[in-house]
Amino acid sequence: MRNVAPEGGPRKAIRTMGDAPPTAHTWRPDRFMVIAAHPDDTEFGPAGTAARWIDAGSVGWIVCCTSGDQGGEDPTADPFELAATREAEQRDAAEIIGFTGVTFLHQPDGALANDLALREMLVREIRTFRPDAVLATDPETVFHRDGGINHTDHRAAGIAAVDAVYPAARNPMAFAGLARAGLAPHAVRRMYLFWSHRPDTWVDISSTFDRKAQALRAHRSQISDGDALIERLRSWAAEDGSAVSVGAGEALRLIVIDEDEPTAP
Repeated sequence: MRNVAPEGGPRKAIRTMGDAPPTAHTWRPDRFMVIAAHPDDTEFGPAGTAARWIDAGSVGWIVCCTSGDQGGEDPTADPFELAATREAEQRDAAEIIGFTGVTFLHQPDGALANDLALREMLVREIRTFRPDAVLATDPETVFHRDGGINHTDHRAAGIAAVDAVYPAARNPMAFAGLARAGLAPHAVRRMYLFWSHRPDTWVDISSTFDRKAQALRAHRSQISDGDALIERLRSWAAEDGSAVSVGAGEALRLIVIDEDEPTAP
């Protein structure tokens, strides 16, 4: 079974008469982390946003909860070899986008669980890298409105990321052994949820869509018809971009945990 991204889905927020149309999102974190279930989730998801932020000076890191060892069609294939292949593909894709690095947590593909062990791993990653923002799949998306079911690992990775960000990563008493080992608590200020039914934030990726597409092509073990896939991706980006009158966009759901400090007059 291949771990594929959702087939489109609702991409425009519902507005009532009199509401001002949304504009492209301009806030940018200095440091950000993408927490994903599988290799290629970042490229199907917010890679265009990540590339835009990195081009502007941000530093990004990917955490893959699994190595995607179930992402194939041949039941006789060696899952360890497939995992190694997919990890190499993810590193290639991350380099194309400009991420500083990738961590693989080696959790079971197809059986990811939001348990204490996974949350401690994610808290360790957050306290080590200390991001201002974390991007993760929206765990509330179970069924795609245009058909299909969201992969169980996507949902588990999303809610584990939420629980790791708040309250665990900022709570010195949560996984206290990490603090005693020198990993001080860290407060993530914002979360951006992708593949959401409730997008409220759109990032202009007109300048980075081609790099997102190039990074997706790095996942050669998962792509049989790259040209068709990229055209579908381009159509999704155009639809997302139309919400804020740009050529290509990514739709996200923004969760502000800590408000920005007020600017002095």
